[in-house]
Amino acid sequence: MPELHVLKVFVGEGDAGGNPLGVFLEGAEVPEWDRQAVAADLGFSETVFVDDPERGELRIFTPGTELPFAGHPLVGTAWLLAREGWGVSVLRPPAGEVRVRFEGGVTFITGRPGWAPAFEEIELGSPAEVEALVGPPEGHDLVGVWAWEDEGAGRVRVRVFAPRVGVEEDEATGAHAVRLAALLGRRIKIRQGEGSLILAEPRADGSVEIGGRTELVDVREYEGG
Repeated sequence: MPELHVLKVFVGEGDAGGNPLGVFLEGAEVPEWDRQAVAADLGFSETVFVDDPERGELRIFTPGTELPFAGHPLVGTAWLLAREGWGVSVLRPPAGEVRVRFEGGVTFITGRPGWAPAFEEIELGSPAEVEALVGPPEGHDLVGVWAWEDEGAGRVRVRVFAPRVGVEEDEATGAHAVRLAALLGRRIKIRQGEGSLILAEPRADGSVEIGGRTELVDVREYEGG
């Protein structure tokens, strides 16, 4: 059976938060027609199947659908490939070429807002209002809800709800960070979920760089559901 690496991506201060991610470095061992079922069985917000580690070719699945681009899977996979000896400078998900760099224990990837899902954006008046939510605002099934913690310092409190793609609430959402940084037009530091931390900064070419810390949680053989 293929080997599964389980990571936490966008780990925050004091090792808080971090979005779980499953990565099959030998993704070609999992037939394409089985991948959606495997992702649903694992239940992570995303699972990555690496088809060519040298070229960085990969596919990304939520429990409910395939995504052409997603932030925490790309950050986590870039970190893991480097750890395993494939120091790729570019990843190649279906959306296009994604630049990769590493600095000070942080893995950065660059994507385009148009590659990310079309999250609705709801700004609330305070972080406390964001914290008080018990689920997505009524009628919204793919939404980022946010408030400034410190606008001058660029610190933002965020929660992301995505039942449309099979994720009730995401612990840390890089694709949403790409869109939010582009919307705000400035460098931001996002605190999401239970304490995950995402760095995001727009670039002059219209892309957005996001980054964060990754930790290895487990390595095991996948036995199937």
